[in-house]
Amino acid sequence: MNKRIVMLISLIAVALLLSGCTEFDQPISGDSEGFWNEFIVWPLVSVITYFKGLLGTYGLGIIAVTIIIRLALLPLMVKQTKSSKRMQEVQPQLKALQEKYKSKDAVTQQKYQKEMMALFQEKGVNPMAGCLPVLIQMPILIGFYHAISRMNNTPSIDLGTFLIFPLAEPSIILAVIAGLMQFVVLRTGPAMDNPQMKIMMYFMPIMIIGFGIVLPSALTLYWVIGNIISLIQNMFIYRPWEKKEVQQPVKTKAGGAKK
Repeated sequence: MNKRIVMLISLIAVALLLSGCTEFDQPISGDSEGFWNEFIVWPLVSVITYFKGLLGTYGLGIIAVTIIIRLALLPLMVKQTKSSKRMQEVQPQLKALQEKYKSKDAVTQQKYQKEMMALFQEKGVNPMAGCLPVLIQMPILIGFYHAISRMNNTPSIDLGTFLIFPLAEPSIILAVIAGLMQFVVLRTGPAMDNPQMKIMMYFMPIMIIGFGIVLPSALTLYWVIGNIISLIQNMFIYRPWEKKEVQQPVKTKAGGAKK
């Protein structure tokens, strides 16, 4: 089931990316035609430009839009994070069920599925909760990529700089910051207690750094600000500092244990 979900998300991402990839070198305006331009790219460009007028720079405009988007998605993200936390808590019971119904015949697997769903319902776990935020954020992220690319090719728009980073050009420094921030977010989230997710703790930051060194810094800035918000969210929900307070019993020479 997880493989099917990942494949579905990947296909949607590729489809959305290809939907506008032929226009990256074209300027953007309110007259640009097509569903993607009219309802995703141009609205993002308009909102970023509006906040640029209020705050003075496109960098601050991108930060403002990022914060607004993440705040709008916050209830969904909190729900996803809490569901992931509950999923961790039921792992021992889930493994017990897998051991109890380890036979692969259809009748046994039906019983396993029934008890697993009953367990999820009892504990308030929604296995699909982690997919919805990804599906919602994917067009926004790709829309940001298209918007920045099109703005960069619009003569009347100069993205300028944010601090020392030219927003129209890639920045290795900002890419590394984005990757490190992603690592910290994963380290303080569900991946810290889930061995199956630990590979993502290293793969995702490397992937973001790779994208960051070839994509405009404006998009990397979106990742950095989004990860700061995710880190604050993890601090409130997961309280990672409390994990350090849990100490394993120390064995004595006699084979006993002491606290």
